[in-house]
Amino acid sequence: MDKELQTLQKFYTVVIEFLTHYSFQLLGALIIVVLGWFAAKYVYALLMRLFERNHFDSTLAKFVASVVKMLVFTAMIVIALGKIGISIAPFVAAIGAVSLTAGLALQGSVSNYAAGVLLIISRPFKVGDTLSIGGFYGVVEEIKLSYTVLRNEDEELITIPNKKMIGDVLVNSFEFRVVETSIGVAYEEDPAKAIAVMHEVLDGFSEVSKEHKPVIGIAQFGKSAIILGLRYWVPTKRYFKVQYEVNLALYSALHVNNISIPCPQREVRILGEKFDSKEV
Repeated sequence: MDKELQTLQKFYTVVIEFLTHYSFQLLGALIIVVLGWFAAKYVYALLMRLFERNHFDSTLAKFVASVVKMLVFTAMIVIALGKIGISIAPFVAAIGAVSLTAGLALQGSVSNYAAGVLLIISRPFKVGDTLSIGGFYGVVEEIKLSYTVLRNEDEELITIPNKKMIGDVLVNSFEFRVVETSIGVAYEEDPAKAIAVMHEVLDGFSEVSKEHKPVIGIAQFGKSAIILGLRYWVPTKRYFKVQYEVNLALYSALHVNNISIPCPQREVRILGEKFDSKEV
């Protein structure tokens, strides 16, 4: 019992001596940390207002403002530790060792975050753009540090790791997608008339882009028809809907103007026990 009381007395003495010598330093360090917290929040709000006035990308603005906020608060903590005589060198060494270990263990995740930083800085695309990558397409819904979210016409969310966004072929068609299709008309028809009818149909659709003019022309000469190729741009989120409506309108317009769409035919000739066949 006496030993326990002596130990308690020594501990009490040490605490009193520490508070006697470092009370003002502790109070000063606490004040510095509190001021640092408010200063960091103020700097964050100030930068966000500045970025909004200059129409910066929202994702990039939040990233930069958050990094500056963290740096300001970290600097104030370092000053506070120095105020009470604590060296930060051992902490820096420990953080470096932990970071190295974590980096080796989480190489995939770290590469996603690194790719996210590059995407935010270089900005090859923004929220609202249409991306096609690795067989997937959709409108950019959200850009995070580790992944990017796309939304397609079926309202499905597609999450793609950012390392794929950096290391793969990326097609950005902004808010539109191109429709590429073809229609065959009979050789006895006037292809110029058919092209004019198709242009008239596409011009009647408000959802077909007027900025990117439709392109229609003879794509090739088939065995039974002149193949007319069509390329026009439609909003990504209504890609299939508009395409199907345009196909029906094109078919109806060609029918009304008596422009025939031939189907493949084969002529078969029977000569005795032998026969010959050919396409017409």
